[in-house]
Amino acid sequence: MAVLLLAEVNDGTLSTNATAKAVTAARQLGDVTILCAGADCAAAAREAATIDGVSKVLCAEDASLDKLLAEPAADLIVSLAGDYTHIAAPATTNAKNVLPRVAALLDVMVISDASGVVDADTFERPIYAGNAVQTVKSLDNRKVITFRTASFEAAGTGGNAIVEPIAFSGRTDLSEWIEDKVEVSDRPELTSAGIVVSGGRGVGSEEDFALIEKLADKLGAAVGASRAAVDSGYAPNDWQVGQTGKVVAPDLYVAVGISGAIQHLAGMKDSKTIVAINKDEEAPIFQIADFGLVADLFEAVPELTEKL
Repeated sequence: MAVLLLAEVNDGTLSTNATAKAVTAARQLGDVTILCAGADCAAAAREAATIDGVSKVLCAEDASLDKLLAEPAADLIVSLAGDYTHIAAPATTNAKNVLPRVAALLDVMVISDASGVVDADTFERPIYAGNAVQTVKSLDNRKVITFRTASFEAAGTGGNAIVEPIAFSGRTDLSEWIEDKVEVSDRPELTSAGIVVSGGRGVGSEEDFALIEKLADKLGAAVGASRAAVDSGYAPNDWQVGQTGKVVAPDLYVAVGISGAIQHLAGMKDSKTIVAINKDEEAPIFQIADFGLVADLFEAVPELTEKL
């Protein structure tokens, strides 16, 4: 068995955390070859080569791969697919854009958000907002999979894989990159942060969400929010944690003023330690919390921040 794993590379920078977690999953299937693609990805390829368990790194540099648009990226992967039984990637925005097109071109199914590997043909994935686990068996001769990174530990570093440049020239007439609008923040990225502090509808307003941000800054944490908080305009969309937001699995998750709707739990229940602060002692969040504090968040959070 051989696996071609598409690395998460953005503007020439490797997302080491997402890629290393996908490596952990892919190693259960066979020898792992990482594919780094972009207009300038040599540095990312060298970094990927240091991940434990990687046999080889392919580095494809071409202007058409600059923003990893689905059309040229899929053509690249399909051109390499003949040597591999499995084509995989971390379940990121890029992979969810590229791999369905790869699967269509190869005329096979795509297994998305796999959270467990049973064997080379069989995988587990969460359904019904994480309330059930579906076991999927594929009879295709080539498997195309995205791995939910929150379900796997990151592979270590210390590897020394060979980096092999490969030539590629993709079409640029099918789609065009216009612009990225990315919020710049000094805080850790939400999906890879070791600590996340999230606020819910109980915070009450956009102004009062500053309490959440101050606590997060004291902890060196990322800031998250429930869908209710986002829909109420208290927090931006890219902070949303949950079934229709981002899936996180930090070492510490602090839920403030979050009742614990099933859609939110689906995005954070794999956190190593969950702390909940809510004045409603019947809030569902306390059923999964490791530590729960029944208190008024407007008193508890400033006191906690001050003591930290």
